[in-house]
Amino acid sequence: MSEILIIGAGPAGLSGAIACAQHGLKVTIIDEFIKPGGRLLGQLHQEPSGEWWNGMKEAEKLINETKTLPIDIRCGVSVYNIERHDADWYVYTNEGVFESPYVLIATGAAEYAIPVPGWTLPGVMSIGASQVMTNVHRVQVGKKGIIIGANVLAFAILNELQMAGINIERVVLPAESPISKKESNPEEVLKILTEAGHLAPSALLRNGSKLMKIDSLRRMALKYFPKGGMKINGTPLQLKKAAIEIVGNEKVEGVKLATIDSQGNIISGTEKLYEADFVCIAGGLYPLAELAAVAGCPFKYIPQLGGHVPIHSKNMETPIPGMFVAGNITGIESGKIAMAQGTVAGLAIAMASQSNAKIDEQLQQALQKVEEVRTKSPIQFIPEIAEGRLAMERVWEKESNRGELERVIF
Repeated sequence: MSEILIIGAGPAGLSGAIACAQHGLKVTIIDEFIKPGGRLLGQLHQEPSGEWWNGMKEAEKLINETKTLPIDIRCGVSVYNIERHDADWYVYTNEGVFESPYVLIATGAAEYAIPVPGWTLPGVMSIGASQVMTNVHRVQVGKKGIIIGANVLAFAILNELQMAGINIERVVLPAESPISKKESNPEEVLKILTEAGHLAPSALLRNGSKLMKIDSLRRMALKYFPKGGMKINGTPLQLKKAAIEIVGNEKVEGVKLATIDSQGNIISGTEKLYEADFVCIAGGLYPLAELAAVAGCPFKYIPQLGGHVPIHSKNMETPIPGMFVAGNITGIESGKIAMAQGTVAGLAIAMASQSNAKIDEQLQQALQKVEEVRTKSPIQFIPEIAEGRLAMERVWEKESNRGELERVIF
């Protein structure tokens, strides 16, 4: 039996484990992947300072630190159920049952899948899969590719693929469907790009991002958007093109595109086939929170956090005794913020198990660190993330007040 059990060996889980173990607590981390590091392993981007953020090196630092502490990392372990009996959590896995009074769920995020006719062909993958194959496994995903979906995640990974010498011919939108929603609407996509001005695909959009938030100016810019697209380090972003079918016999051979209007409606007779030997679909990210749901944790749908998220406090605790959450399960943000949140969760658990003034002081400093990192973060997947965090604080306050009332009544 561990004093602390952490599900997820990514940036949040590793940081949480270190914070707990530094206060003498024995920690076990379980993860279904073959090695620890999570999404950090595939991340690579340039900071505003010009320095490079290398996720693999950051993961290595965290892993090396765990080796000096009472932390047991077990990979290749898949969780299929989690229950609470009396004062302990029981986590059921393919390697048996793990028992602990405290559990930290740091399962991260998953990608939205946007169905496109032909998407089951070999050579079609999510944009995140292309990142892992390129940066983690060092496998070239193809020689001529097309990205379907224009969002912050797509552009961040596009840059990584380009640095690896992989040719991306173009970035286009998915055709309109009940699932694609805003991702198929050029006006909505341009709005997202201009709100994320630091990652906008050209100097024009970066410098004019504030002006482009004005609806009339944005519509004008879309009206005169180049037919051939706007170059992103040599790869054209084509906001007026939508993928209507991925074509091939036994594997990807091309993508059939059609011209669309500013609302995403296909213009009949404009269909054309473009060659490609691989396709990346970028639908965005959502919190991977099923385990918290299985455990009975209440949820709240907050679009500014990426969807349904477990109700939690700033200290990363949930309304369920002994259960904490951290990282992208609480809202879609960068690896740096996941690490900062993991530290908060770890200190909050340490505080719950052995309350003292020193831990409380460290916890307050860790909370400040989260805000500092969030403010300086070069990658913001959701522009309204700060609004989402405030919304969750209000939800937590209501949940806490309700809990106090129930204790009084019963």
